[in-house]
Amino acid sequence: MADDAVIKFAEELSREVEDALSADAPFSQEIFTELVLERLEDAGHLAGTFPLFQQGRVRNAIYRIDGYSFDEERSRLELFTTIYREDLPPTRVPQAEVTRAFERAIRFVNASIEGLAAQLEPSNSDASDLARLIEAQAPTLGSVKIILLTNGMVDKTTGSTDWRDRKVDFDTYDIARLQRILGEGETRADIAVDLQALTGAPVPCLHVPSQAGEYDAYLSVLPGEALSRIYDRYGVRLLELNVRAFLGLQGRKSVNAELRRTIADQPSMFLAYNNGIVATVDDLELVTDRAGRPSIKSLKGLQIVNGGQTTASLHRARRKDSLTLENVAVPVKIIKVGGADLSEMVASISRAANRQNTVQLADFSAGDPWHQLVETLANNTWLDDGKGRWFYERARGSYLAAEAKAAYRKSDQQTFRAQTPKQRRLSKLDVARYLTAWDGLPYRVCLGGQKNFQHFMQRMKDGAPPPPDTTWFKRLVAKAIVYRAAEKKIRTMKFPAYGAQIAAYVVSGLAQKTGGRIDFEGVWSRQTVSPELERLVETWAPQIDSLLRQSAGQKNPSEWFKKEECWQSIVNRLPALSDPLPLELSYSRADDVEEIAATQPRAHSVADYERIEQCMGISATTWLEVAERGYKAGAVHWKVAAICRTIASYAAGGWDKKPSSRQAKPALEAYQACERAGIVGLGATTDREATPAS
Repeated sequence: MADDAVIKFAEELSREVEDALSADAPFSQEIFTELVLERLEDAGHLAGTFPLFQQGRVRNAIYRIDGYSFDEERSRLELFTTIYREDLPPTRVPQAEVTRAFERAIRFVNASIEGLAAQLEPSNSDASDLARLIEAQAPTLGSVKIILLTNGMVDKTTGSTDWRDRKVDFDTYDIARLQRILGEGETRADIAVDLQALTGAPVPCLHVPSQAGEYDAYLSVLPGEALSRIYDRYGVRLLELNVRAFLGLQGRKSVNAELRRTIADQPSMFLAYNNGIVATVDDLELVTDRAGRPSIKSLKGLQIVNGGQTTASLHRARRKDSLTLENVAVPVKIIKVGGADLSEMVASISRAANRQNTVQLADFSAGDPWHQLVETLANNTWLDDGKGRWFYERARGSYLAAEAKAAYRKSDQQTFRAQTPKQRRLSKLDVARYLTAWDGLPYRVCLGGQKNFQHFMQRMKDGAPPPPDTTWFKRLVAKAIVYRAAEKKIRTMKFPAYGAQIAAYVVSGLAQKTGGRIDFEGVWSRQTVSPELERLVETWAPQIDSLLRQSAGQKNPSEWFKKEECWQSIVNRLPALSDPLPLELSYSRADDVEEIAATQPRAHSVADYERIEQCMGISATTWLEVAERGYKAGAVHWKVAAICRTIASYAAGGWDKKPSSRQAKPALEAYQACERAGIVGLGATTDREATPAS
């Protein structure tokens, strides 16, 4: 029998599933799958997931999956299968039913390798895309994992079996585990590493206890192969407390490229050349040999605090570059926190350990001053009616903690839920997704929540944007409302696949076509979007879907959508705006005048947005030529030349700021006059990798 906390969590989850049922989404199982995958991804347990229900027969046997994830970096395929039950409280799922679910998922992999894609209906493009991907990747697949999602209780949650000369791992997220992860917010408890099984024997270590009892330190050496396999099993969850992301060889050539050269050319020197890793554990199991020397048999709650790039580079070398790690040894310092506070110690270790490389404050996540400021703004910025506000979940699980704290008194709990209902909760991953899409980087959003957040934080560090204020926060919420409205509308349209990617590209397309200038203040005040904007999304979504698929060609769509080339291939073919514009686009404001003296404010038109978009297609250099050479030649008035210089500064900043309609009209007229006079030619678009959070 489940305990009270699990029963309560199951009931809340069931209510959310029931609330989402509609004529467009009639199946509880599909809603449950989508909801759980999204939240597990936000929690860092999964990455790049796609809900996909597919069932059929092959040789009179049923195959079935409910979703998938393919990690190209780790050459890892994960298939999800779901068992959803209507009965409450949660009951135990018979082991035979669990086994059948795993077997049906494996049959889908086998059928795909044997040419399933050619047998599927042409309209079933999502399943055929996945089947083709599996067929193409089969010879080089590093690992296959089948994951069961269920709101029931399962006795045996893990396992493996032999399949085509390799192992297939089984894993289960039952209601008890989901409650631990999503309900209590636990993130490390189920990271258990059996070093004896990995290396063939316990790993010798030197135990160094602290004098004050705050921690115990263990100095050891891990085989590179073992560390790579640990990362293969747990991925970015190992780096949850790490202050930096692994951004690839091209991102940090001086560090990661040198690591690869050492692995390839001098693997035995890796221990001498590399600083190794620093890790924390919740607990570890020690054994001693006959001489009384300690060795580490297993680790629980492992987190790599420093050395994430080393870990990921080793894994990449083994999986991506097919390099052997047989002679690679990695120095490791393991800290078992005792009386000290884990989060404070991790922050201190991170800052101290990372001083060997240049690390700015923006490398940190929950403890970053920027996130703290956003949290303060959320707490102090009330809706126009003064009765509600948005909740920024700076530290994952803080919303549930705040809700639990308010639950001590029923009146406080009711007030908390009225002021900050769940639909007004913003996580760090949400903010990164909304701002990145609005900044014209939908391919980053398609990387998934964790990877997109890592790139978002890197852009924050590189761009050093000004501190957010109340106006900025209201615009952030408005962007969140627009993005969520687009997601909701696209979800009801039941695209066969890639609904999340379509939503990201639709929002980026809207920002591109409007120059990022919509009525944020109006959206904030109304806390909703107009029916007209929903209809625009409904019109655009099929067109964006078609453009994306055309651009993919024979490439795997889910991987293609993650590339900048995908966005560049469609950005100049986006659907056109048409009059009458939605309220959010046709708004008028007296303060939207910038460099030109205000006249009576007028509503925006399609022509206004077309001019803004044309301005953004011209480079900073060309705008300066229009301002300087055009003014000297008498083709441009000095006031308009000033506007052109301002637009040049926008272009140089990667269009972090965008021209207004009142700037765009005279500026384009000046550009056209200079073009007719032979003073300038068409300029190139500037770099779109703008600083986020404009």
